[in-house]
Amino acid sequence: MLSTIRKGVLARAASAGQRRFLSIHEYQSMKLLNSYGIPTPKSEAAKTPQEAYDVAKNFGNDKLVIKAQVLAGGRGKGKFDSGLQGGVQMVDGPQQAKQYAEQMIGAKLITKQTGAAGRICNAVMLAERRPPAHEYYVAVLNDRKSQGVVLVTSAQGGMNIEEVAAKDPEAIITTPISFEHGLSKAEAMEVAKKLGFSNEDLQSQAANIFINLYKIFKEKDATQIEINPMALAKDGEVLCMDAKFGFDDNAEFRQKDIFALRDITQEEPSEVEAQKANLNFIKLDGSIGCLVNGAGLAMATMDVLSLHGGNPANFLDVGGGATPDTVKKAFEILLSDPKVKSIFINIFGGIMRCDYIAEGVIKATKELGLTIPLVVRLKGTKEEEAKQMIKESGLKIVAFDSLDDAAAKAVQLTA
Repeated sequence: MLSTIRKGVLARAASAGQRRFLSIHEYQSMKLLNSYGIPTPKSEAAKTPQEAYDVAKNFGNDKLVIKAQVLAGGRGKGKFDSGLQGGVQMVDGPQQAKQYAEQMIGAKLITKQTGAAGRICNAVMLAERRPPAHEYYVAVLNDRKSQGVVLVTSAQGGMNIEEVAAKDPEAIITTPISFEHGLSKAEAMEVAKKLGFSNEDLQSQAANIFINLYKIFKEKDATQIEINPMALAKDGEVLCMDAKFGFDDNAEFRQKDIFALRDITQEEPSEVEAQKANLNFIKLDGSIGCLVNGAGLAMATMDVLSLHGGNPANFLDVGGGATPDTVKKAFEILLSDPKVKSIFINIFGGIMRCDYIAEGVIKATKELGLTIPLVVRLKGTKEEEAKQMIKESGLKIVAFDSLDDAAAKAVQLTA
């Protein structure tokens, strides 16, 4: 099941044809867990160094942890552009909390997941230290194989779960959950026993967490809940020490409270802008701007560009309902990337009309003062009309019938 998790640039591009899933910050996740009766270490967020000082002063405990609130994994091993090494630090008092907050808030944290650009840290979370006696992994996920919801657990928590699954598959316990009835107490207790909880009290604590995690999953339209680690603290309490949530964007209309938590500062600005225009867009690292209709054709276009030695600068699917104004907006987004050296438009006019695309291309070329090379391939509905419009425009637009020829030319023009 875990092997179905896809990684890398192409995985990001492939998911662009679908709605992306909302993620929320750790401090927001902790509040959500607590609202369902799930125990966590006491924690509070701060958005300024002075707030961090005040929070730490009022905590009643000098032994705290301060965590950068950035939507990316690997925070502990990350590095701030301020020079601070590590997005998770131990704090011994209010003054130290303020000092770390000064180095974190307003700086960019660079981790393996953020890329070289990093992500801005606008808040920190201060939490009490609750030393674990043992750490566990817990997740509630949609499982493609069983076509249902599963509880995924492991006694090897606090580690990269993909590595655990690869090295020791038997360490992963996968338990199907009835969508209608949820997880029964008996089923949850059995999972806790398998994880090695030694007595009925600890098993019951863990079982209640499993049951309530599924309640959140179902009631809040989550796509993923990952607790890594869930810990047995040295004082004998079972706690969720960290949390990662994903929520289905298609449920925004009935999850207003959850979607009010969205932090667009953690997202690529061009992707946010594209979403406003109902464009499926994901920024990549290449030099060829792509404008295509349909996720499948967009993936094929990227493959053909790569085959000819080129690298796409983006995945951009204008969909079947694009208008000339939508196409112009797409051009604006493409041109906002200084890496783009040529633009390749590949349209198959099924639902989409090629003349609408041509009108938008001509309009954008004139109004935006386009100076970089533009390669166009149009096939399908209103194809001839579109080609005639481009020809009569007098603009330097290179048109092709062959996908291979068009892709090769788009690559050549980036040299």
